[in-house]
Amino acid sequence: MKNKILICFGTRPEWLKVKPLIRLLNKSQYELLFTGQHPDLLNNVIVEHKINMSQSDNRLDQIISDCMLQFPVGDFNSVLVQGDTGSAFGCALAAYNRKLKIYYLEAGLRSYDLEHPYPEEAYRQMIARISDINLCPTQFSSENLTNERVNGKNYIVGNTVLDNLINYKNKCEYTNKVLITMHRRENHYWIDKWFIEINKLAKDNPNLEFILPIHPNPNVQKHKHLLTDITVINPLEHSELLNILVKCKLIISDSGGLQEEGSFFNKKVIVCRTTTERPEAIETGHLHICKSPQDLSKIFGLLKENFYINNICPYGDGYAAKKIYKIL
Repeated sequence: MKNKILICFGTRPEWLKVKPLIRLLNKSQYELLFTGQHPDLLNNVIVEHKINMSQSDNRLDQIISDCMLQFPVGDFNSVLVQGDTGSAFGCALAAYNRKLKIYYLEAGLRSYDLEHPYPEEAYRQMIARISDINLCPTQFSSENLTNERVNGKNYIVGNTVLDNLINYKNKCEYTNKVLITMHRRENHYWIDKWFIEINKLAKDNPNLEFILPIHPNPNVQKHKHLLTDITVINPLEHSELLNILVKCKLIISDSGGLQEEGSFFNKKVIVCRTTTERPEAIETGHLHICKSPQDLSKIFGLLKENFYINNICPYGDGYAAKKIYKIL
């Protein structure tokens, strides 16, 4: 009798969020499907199934069609997807078409703006609609699904990315470092303007070290020359990024994961986006929305002298995987 869960992942953020659950499961309880976006993840992970990503003029179409057409046959009767990538949606839709039970990890995040973030907001809405079990990080995300009248059951479990941070919690301090990341698709058209403003901050605050692990996307890399006063470094392993995160004074980012991780470590995050699907930490004072590059200097000026915060992280306590294990 088939009774395993097929756990799908293909990007580094997806792996970080499914890994705490995999640690708790017995190998007889799951199979892994790698969807192919970040192949270096397989250096240390053995999987039963792989999607071979093909090339196309429309990458989003290709990711979804590859996941659906190459969806594996195995000893599983349910599928777990995480997040809001095209591959998560493709695998969820393939599971739905095969009448397999769908578990959706990190369900209920909403901006209700299909352009911000694009295309992730649409994918997460569609995945939740066809999932049997929605594993929500917060009360707010669960209420979103209740208001949308999705058919699946909702459970509030916290965010599993925080499970990776427990051992770093006692290492927190505020030094002169400012951590920066910038990569999201909706920022590509004016990422040069973001970089110019960030570089001005570095010039105006020589007592602070601005550190930016540069994203490999060509739309980001082509503006690297603008960062003359920034410490630009190659992409980091998650553990290396955490070593900077726990010591930084402030964070400037358009990343979803850093909004959660920064809040867990009580670091204030300037969110370089017009909106966020993680609004819980705006209320707690961890997140500060910066809608445009021209607003950055003012917001940074307010926070650099008022950086300390000691509020409860709204995204969980670092033990989400244990709650999910009980549900599974």
